[in-house]
Formats: sequence, structure tokens, C-alpha cells
Amino acid sequence: MAFSKTGIPRTAQHFLVCGTEECERNCEFYCNPCHQRLCKQCRDEHMKSLEIQNHEVVLYQQRKRQLPVEKCKIHPTKDIDMFCKECQVPLCSKCASKGGHQRHTFVDLEIIYEEKLVNCQEEISKILEYFLPISQDLQKEFKKDAVKIKNIMDNIRISMKTEVEFLKCLLDTVISENMKQIDQIEHSLLEDLNSQGRTMDDYTTYLNNLVKELHRCLSSTMPMKLISEKPKIRSIPQTTKPVIPVFTAGQYSKSDVTKLLGKIHIPEIKTKKREIRPIESVYNTATKHSLEQLKKYRKKSAKKQTLSLSTSVTKVKELYVPGVYSVYHISLEQSDRLWISYSYGNLVQTDLQGKEIQRIKTCSERGYHTVTQDGDLIFTDQDKKVINRITKDNNITESIKTGNWVPLSIHSSHINGDLLVGMKKTEEAKVTRYNKTGKELQNIQWDNKGQRLYKLPHYITENINGDICTSDFYNGVVSVNKTGQYRFSYKGQESKFTPWGICTDVLGQILVCDGFSVHLLDQNGQLLSLLLTQKQWVRRPRSVCEDDENNIYVGQDYTNTLTVYKYLQ
Repeated sequence: MAFSKTGIPRTAQHFLVCGTEECERNCEFYCNPCHQRLCKQCRDEHMKSLEIQNHEVVLYQQRKRQLPVEKCKIHPTKDIDMFCKECQVPLCSKCASKGGHQRHTFVDLEIIYEEKLVNCQEEISKILEYFLPISQDLQKEFKKDAVKIKNIMDNIRISMKTEVEFLKCLLDTVISENMKQIDQIEHSLLEDLNSQGRTMDDYTTYLNNLVKELHRCLSSTMPMKLISEKPKIRSIPQTTKPVIPVFTAGQYSKSDVTKLLGKIHIPEIKTKKREIRPIESVYNTATKHSLEQLKKYRKKSAKKQTLSLSTSVTKVKELYVPGVYSVYHISLEQSDRLWISYSYGNLVQTDLQGKEIQRIKTCSERGYHTVTQDGDLIFTDQDKKVINRITKDNNITESIKTGNWVPLSIHSSHINGDLLVGMKKTEEAKVTRYNKTGKELQNIQWDNKGQRLYKLPHYITENINGDICTSDFYNGVVSVNKTGQYRFSYKGQESKFTPWGICTDVLGQILVCDGFSVHLLDQNGQLLSLLLTQKQWVRRPRSVCEDDENNIYVGQDYTNTLTVYKYLQ
């Protein structure tokens, strides 16, 4: 049977079945120590056994891969299940006790295998998110450059032909003028010769007539004329020789013609290497699959192995914040500080003892805000319809304008740094995703049946699997996956359920306030328990937030008290 990358068969069955004998339900969970696939019902049965209550049962997609069984070549009856740190080789328990491994340090091979899987995932992530896209971009550049070169060469050919045609026109013009000049010279010379010829014709006639006259004088009829007159002969008319033009042929070389027509040359410029973005500029921003995020995920996963829901909720401490009337929203910073908001959009930053550090007035009804991974505070301005950012040096900037939409809830993703914003406009509501630079990436408004998902999304958060969980005052808890596809809605256990603050924990569980208690849901929206009720002196819970120690901070209405509880063990 062929399996996809997620381990789900491509053929023969349309879902991955539970690994429990004779159970054919859909597999959703995985027991890491037992390496067993489990459906929800079998998971519950599996966890009832006292021997395996501390086993790590996770979603199937988050499972640890089972170490492949391989027999030792030296001891064929033994499995290779250990790793010698000094020799950097895998071996069986018998090899570890003999040979050259005495006093060496050994590690469970399954741990090494898990580390190698993480490294492999990192390399796959680098290839898919950096090397492949860069290579594909370069291929596109090659094609663009090829088209560009062809166009340039075609233009050069056209220019060369144009130069030749122009030179031909010049040559035709010069030749035509030269021919005309030759014709004029020829005509002038011939005209002069004809004129001299006519002169000589007249002179010849004159001489012939004179000869006739003299012959008559020699005759007997005119003897006296010969005696009295001495004949005069006119001089021969002066004539000139024609000056014949001389043609000097042009002395042109190939280089002269090249100068006339132009020359192709490649500029003397050093070959430029194509710019390739450094891996940090891409890989570090692809946070879900980046090294840093994988390490964080593995760190959380390691914590999850030792965490489970406690049988009781323990109050850790209380913080009293002077000048605060109601705690509507809480955001924790990494530097042992927190931001809370109360009536009319006022924001207060305090330390973990409740001492005020600074106070900000906003134009949001309940001061919806969030803290980014970089420690910046981001809050909404409902009047101006903008989202503001306050950096660590207290510079306030308008980072995002939301147009006609009024921004309400806001959450900074700890997976990739995106901003998730719940908005409303007249009868419409939506959730919009922005990246760190404020570019709009995604709008979520409808379910798969074309129904509106939201009416008033006034609190929002993101789960560890990328689900966007929204607390909608009228529609309950609405969850969609990271692509915006509807997953589930939770509308409480009573007929009227009006959710307020919402957050998720390291186990992927969802905590939501309803004004009377704090509900704990699993990742699929199923109620696990009413975590805090009036029995724990919780009167009007409005906000909830979890810190890095897996404690929850609960803010209430009509009080300046912030209560911290521990519910995981």
C-alpha cells in the first residue's frame, strides 16, 4: 500500500485507521512510547491504564517516528538501540558492554534518531523554501535573459541593415552627382571643340576662297590687280586643347567601411555574478519550517511529554494593578512584563508584581492589543481604523490602515509573526491575516457552505497547529485552519454562551472565558472541563493568557485583580 508524506495511504482506504485490534475508526492520535495509532475512543481507553498514564499521546501529525528495527551484525539476536557518543556509532547493548566501549557514554538511539529526523526536516525545509525557489527563480531569469538577448540581437541586425541601406542611399547620391558632373564636363568640352571646329571651318572656307581669288589674279583677265595689290593671308585662328578630367578611384579599406557602418563590440566590463538572496533572508522568515521554530517546537514537545491536565487548579498568586477598573485583555512580554487593558481603551504596562511602568490611552473600546516576538506592542484604533505599533524605544507608528473595516481583536502569531485581526463593518465581519510588514495575505469570512463565520470577533488567538481560534460574542468559539477552512464551532453547554477572552496552551488546548467560568476545550473543540468556575471565586472572567511556565493569567470585570493559576502538571 502506498503512503503519502503524512503517513496516510494514497490507495485502498480514504483515511488512516486506528491501530487497535478490530477498531476501524479514523486515527487521530498517536502514543509515542507504544508507537500505536489511536482514535479518540481508543485514546481514552488507552490512557485509563495505570501503567501508561504518563505516556505521551499526541496528534498523529505530531508523532515521534518509530526507530527502525535493525539487528546487530556481531550479535544477531540483539537490536541496535544504543549510540556511543565517543565513537559516534550505533550499537547493541552487548557491544556496549564489550570491545573498546568501556567507560564510554551511551545515548538511547531513539533520541539520536529523533534528532536526525529534525535535521532531515530542516534540510528538506531549506531545500523547499530556499534552494528550490531560488533555483526556479534563476531558471526564470535565464529565460528572460534569453528573450532579452534575442530582442537586442534582432535590434542590432535591424540597425546594421539600416546603416547599410543608408550608406547605399549615400553612394547612389554621390554616384548620381558624379555622373551628372561628368555629363556636364563632357558637354562643355565637346561644345568648346565644336566651337573651335566651326571657327576652323570658317577659316578653311576663307582660305579656299582666297586661293580661288589668287587663281583669278593669275589669269590674264586681271593682271593689273595682281600688280597693284599684295595678297594678305589671315592668321590661323588660335585654338586650345581640351583639359580631360581625371578620375581618382577611392582608396577604401575594410576598416574604413567598418567605421562607416559601425562595429559590434562587447563592453570591457567584468562579468557580474547573479545576485542570490542569502539563505537567512528567506529561510529565517519561513518560520514554521525554520531551524529556530523547529527547535522551539521540539522544546515545547519535550515539555509536553511531562505535562498533563492536573486533577485540580491551584491559585499561584494575585496581582493588584492600581487605577484599573476591569481587566479586559492581557498580553505577556518575554521580559517579565505584561500589558493589560481596561475600560475605554486604556493600556497599562506592569511588571509581574503589578507595579505600573507606563500607561497609554487608545481609541479602542477595550484596548485590544498583542505583543510581537520582537517585543513590540501592537494595538487597534477603532476610531481611525488603523493598527498602531509601539517599539521598545516607545516610538508609535501607524503600521496598517484597515479602510472601511473597524479593527477589533488582534493577535501576533508565535509561529511566523503574522498578525491576525478580527474586524467588523456594518453587518459584516471577518478575520484578516497580515505579514510582519503589514501586507494583507488572507481574508476569512465564509464557511464551506457560504455562511458567515463571524458577527463580532472581539478576541482572537492561534493554536500550535496553526488553527485560528476566534471568540465571537454572538457565534461562540469559531475555529478555522491556517488556510481559512472552517473546522468547528463551540457554543458552550448552556443555551446562552457569550465568549470573551481566549488563548491556547502548549498542549494545543483552548481556554475561553464566558463571563462566568473558563472553559477548557481540546484541539477539536470538545469540552474537556469547566476549568474555573465560581467555586474557585471566579466571578466575571473577561480575559485569559498563558505564560512560558504554563500558568494562566485570568482578568475579571469590576476588579483590578489579576489572578494566576496552575492547571497543568
